[in-house]
Amino acid sequence: MKNLIYIASFAFILQSCQSDKPMSTQEILESNDQALIQAKKLELADRYSKLSDTLSEFNQALESFKTADDYPLIETYSVQEMNFSHFIKLQGDVDTKQNIIVYPEYSGVLSQVYVKEGDRVKKNQLLAKIDDGGLSQQLAQLEIKFELAKTTFERQQRLWEQKIGSEMQFLQAKASYESQERAIKQFQDQLERTYVRAPFTGIVDDVFTEQGQVVNPGQNQLMRIVNLDHMYIKAEIPEVYVGSIKKGTKANVYFNSLGKEFSTSVRQVGSFINPANRTFKIEIPVSNKDHLIKPNLIASISLNDYSNEHAMVIPSDIVQEDAQGQTYVYAINKLKNKNIASLEKKFIQPGFSYDGYLEVISGLDLGDLIVSEGAKNIREGVTVSIKK
Repeated sequence: MKNLIYIASFAFILQSCQSDKPMSTQEILESNDQALIQAKKLELADRYSKLSDTLSEFNQALESFKTADDYPLIETYSVQEMNFSHFIKLQGDVDTKQNIIVYPEYSGVLSQVYVKEGDRVKKNQLLAKIDDGGLSQQLAQLEIKFELAKTTFERQQRLWEQKIGSEMQFLQAKASYESQERAIKQFQDQLERTYVRAPFTGIVDDVFTEQGQVVNPGQNQLMRIVNLDHMYIKAEIPEVYVGSIKKGTKANVYFNSLGKEFSTSVRQVGSFINPANRTFKIEIPVSNKDHLIKPNLIASISLNDYSNEHAMVIPSDIVQEDAQGQTYVYAINKLKNKNIASLEKKFIQPGFSYDGYLEVISGLDLGDLIVSEGAKNIREGVTVSIKK
């Protein structure tokens, strides 16, 4: 009603004007007449609305003349379900539990060395001999005394069992026999230390001391023995993965220097996080039948820390991010015909990303068509042409 009053007032004012010339916009604004200004505003708004509707009709009419070549060209990707796996990539070093330096256990001259570098030896095999300095002769004399003590004891024992002789004679013979037995065992243990034997089956990697040199326990390195049959890779993992890397986690190992790759799994996970670099250790076994893998060899490792057999996956390079850090893609909203469609922006919740693909947790449905190429120069609501 109020608008009608303004319009009527405006019409009355115009009719009452002595001049037939209509008032200009500037004159109406300078008139300082609220009713006149409001009436002119309503008139212009009504005219603008009619022009907008007419313009929209013209746009629709012109759209019918457009072909696919008149719209931005895009390519689409259909959202698929697939088996998705995420891997952690890092480097590790090859090591073995059986890689030791052999030291002498007896002081003396290294009289014999029975192996050379590269020889394969078995556990307890004799590697070298240290001169015993007369220990074997002393042992031979003790063995003679021992046989005498043993014979005396056995005779006294038979007499004692027949109630012949004194108990003191029996006890003295027994003590002498046992004392000689202990002395012989002690000498045998010392003499055994003059023999250097292999602690395990392996390969003589290096011989450090030559025959004829004087050696001492804990001071002189004799040789290195390595077992290449039971190798493993040691690596340090950032603590952020402490919940996802476990015993049995699948791993792919590649030796760049050998051009060799194989699959295995984690056999041991450390229980301690190093405060210096915030990492924990893992061990991965290595098959080494051909003995090509050596200690300290560098290995490239891929650890499978996450897998989803029914993941919704899209190419990661088509995903965009707005100023607020929200992740989105452009999807086909409505097909106008076979190759022409309008677009809408769909915000997604991303999961893991690996090898050019991104797991989508939510925001898309299987079968959705999303823009895979040409998305950088378009916006929501625009009409596009889909490449055949």
